Amino acid sequence: MALSDDPEKDRFHETDSTERSAEQRNSIEELEKDGHTTASSPIHTSHANSSHDTINSNPLSPLECALTPDLETDAEHLARPALTYTKTGASFATTGSRIPSFEVDFGAEDLDDPKNWPMWYKGLTIGAISYSTWTVVLYSTSYTTSMPGMMKDFHVTSEPVATLGVTVYLLGLAVGSLILAPLSEVYGRRPVYIGSLGLFSLMVLPCALAHSLPTVLVFRFLGALAGSAMIANAPGTVNDIVDEQYRALAFSIWSIGPMNGPVTGPLIGGFAAEYLGWRWTNWLVMIFSGLGWIMCSLVKETYAPVLLQRKAAKIREETGDDRWWCRYDQRLSIRQILKINLSRPFVLAFTEPILWFWNAYISLIYGILYLCFVAYPLIYTGLRHWSQGIAGLAFVGIGVGTMLAIVTEPIARRVVNSHKKDPETGRVPPEASISIVCLAAFLCPIGQLWFSWTSVPITIHWVWPILAGIPFGAGNALVFIYASNYLAGSYGIYSASALAGNSVFRSFIGGTLPLAGPAMYAKLTPQWAGTLLGLVQVACIPIPFVFYKWGEKIRAKSPLIKQMRADQQRREEKAAAALRRQKRRDEERGEKMVVIDEKEKSSSGEEAVGRTLSTAEKE
Repeated sequence: MALSDDPEKDRFHETDSTERSAEQRNSIEELEKDGHTTASSPIHTSHANSSHDTINSNPLSPLECALTPDLETDAEHLARPALTYTKTGASFATTGSRIPSFEVDFGAEDLDDPKNWPMWYKGLTIGAISYSTWTVVLYSTSYTTSMPGMMKDFHVTSEPVATLGVTVYLLGLAVGSLILAPLSEVYGRRPVYIGSLGLFSLMVLPCALAHSLPTVLVFRFLGALAGSAMIANAPGTVNDIVDEQYRALAFSIWSIGPMNGPVTGPLIGGFAAEYLGWRWTNWLVMIFSGLGWIMCSLVKETYAPVLLQRKAAKIREETGDDRWWCRYDQRLSIRQILKINLSRPFVLAFTEPILWFWNAYISLIYGILYLCFVAYPLIYTGLRHWSQGIAGLAFVGIGVGTMLAIVTEPIARRVVNSHKKDPETGRVPPEASISIVCLAAFLCPIGQLWFSWTSVPITIHWVWPILAGIPFGAGNALVFIYASNYLAGSYGIYSASALAGNSVFRSFIGGTLPLAGPAMYAKLTPQWAGTLLGLVQVACIPIPFVFYKWGEKIRAKSPLIKQMRADQQRREEKAAAALRRQKRRDEERGEKMVVIDEKEKSSSGEEAVGRTLSTAEKE
């Protein structure tokens, strides 16, 4: 369901699906009475994918929701009418209610279900998409090491102008995620991976051969548009193939690639620019992405809705029976999906006060992270006179901190789950995730201030500013993961939209803030420019603490969240009433069966007596 012309009305409106379900059951019962069902064995349904995981079961689930391809809510999906199909050439027309005994779904041990794949193949799949996502993210920062060579060849004297390459790339990732990612809902994840990575690789070629900065900027933006589909859909693939028991571990392994992409970009690009020339920062990315394209081409489709659609279509073709169906047969059109993806995230971002604060906080943390890719070259190459390749090693500290945040996820999960559970839901409240953000809120400014006051003068040993990257990198990673957790837990069925809007805003700030980096560091000196950024982060420390202490009350005042709770309660009440009605019908049907059985027994007894008397008379 797309947003209507009245966003306020539409975002609070949620069609109740329970009534439709009850109507569908009544229609099915009527069909059964009329003898319209077949004797085919029913294929029991068990949803392969859960749209929303609890914080209790999966602290890393927001990685899947951050920019998901389907921003349609669960209620909107369930509210679609039940249909069967009549073949009209290559298409199918709707004719009435679906017959449960003809539903196509995965079996318990069905190898067509990605969750039943062998563990080794799941590992290869996660490795392939993690690596491919890494290449897309790496290209965002490897550009900074090519800037000196480009500025010299293109006769560009303004460093902020050259830095636009970072800005347009991040903007391309943000916009492309909303536009291209929904294609996976229609065509599946594998075709989107193959197409997006292929276009991404081709868009790197003009940058490697460019003879002007505008050419580089245009094709970096187009390349980011294509590569963004990789970032948006990769978490969904992890969710497609992994059970809830191992999902947190799988997301941790997958995130090693994309979360270390910004750090490894300057490292690899620095040595390439120093020894091979700035154009090789593009050639290497083209080689990396080409390898990723091959790997993703060899991976099978993982998106359950598309797999079930294909399975149902195959059975219809093989049997000639058009009654076979799956629960995903009816999907929204591309136009409807794009309308949801392009409108709802911004409606929530501008109307929800909770998102005002968290979008600002996360965007600020993200922007300061990307300022490092301007500040580090200024300090290590410009002041300490390190070579470009060696200067890239300075980012190792941030990488180590990021890895520490990832590998300590089991500890963070225990901290989150140690909070008192809500007696109504049996789950920890969303504020439990903020406990980790409160720690990260201190780590970020500690690392920033530590770096600022040890990077210069150059008489201070080089190891100290590099070590400062460890708390800084860990703090950034923890903020991204667990602040996203809070938003996902708070907004429930609208979490994908809330996180999509957050990703767009942080990409915008992350892309534009570095434009001011060169001038700020030149006027304020590295110590005071870094100190200013650190103090800004210190000023933001109260944000997570306020939400940790009073978050429940703040959520209770949100009109959208209040409406969601009311809708949820109404759905539960209607579902309970429907179950009671179904139970009564089952009991009545059972009583009728008992009466019929007794009549049959009585009738068979009378027939037996009749046959005995008849035999006796003949004798």
